[in-house]
Amino acid sequence: METLELAEGRSLTAAELVSVLRSAIMGGELVPDQRLVEADLAAWYVASRGNVRAALAELTVEGLVERVQNRGARVRAVSVQEAVEITEVRAALEALCARKAAERISNDQAAELQELAERMKDAVERGDRDSYSEGNQTLHARLIELSGQQTAAATIHRLRGQAVRFQFRLARQPGRPAVSLPQHLAIIDAVCAHDPDAAADAMRVHLESVADVIRSTHA
Repeated sequence: METLELAEGRSLTAAELVSVLRSAIMGGELVPDQRLVEADLAAWYVASRGNVRAALAELTVEGLVERVQNRGARVRAVSVQEAVEITEVRAALEALCARKAAERISNDQAAELQELAERMKDAVERGDRDSYSEGNQTLHARLIELSGQQTAAATIHRLRGQAVRFQFRLARQPGRPAVSLPQHLAIIDAVCAHDPDAAADAMRVHLESVADVIRSTHA
């Protein structure tokens, strides 16, 4: 298990432990339905039992952990239907962010997105899925940042965490980058052109297609 580098004798705070456990769940180190035993987590992550308990409570609120009567805590498993619903909600929120980004973007920021588009095209041409996936994540995160929509950003972060295993499987599908690349390029073009309606529509189309793929491949 991965731990933070700590000063000698110092244990993780509850907030630090929330971050570490969230990353472990979203990264697949802790898998759906895996039991989260307080004593084990305290030993693995060098934290007090009290801080482990507080961290699990916070992650329960975020929807990443669930409490099971008489069985303690475990990583929450998300159903296919819930993953589809999460992606549909993301589509609405990220469409808003794309709209706002198109309204606010500067010339320098537009140049940054266009450079990212070239890197993503190059990754697809080379068959480099990891680089393309990184570009995908960077694009979504950057548009949310450019939008200035902090409430939407926090909500999207929680939603993505809950459906992360479906997103990971989708990203590894053969041929998927070639399908999603034109959708991402349409988003970038609309945002850089300061066209809020087109940006929102392009983002909505992209994430609705993600929901369709999740629905069809996990039926």
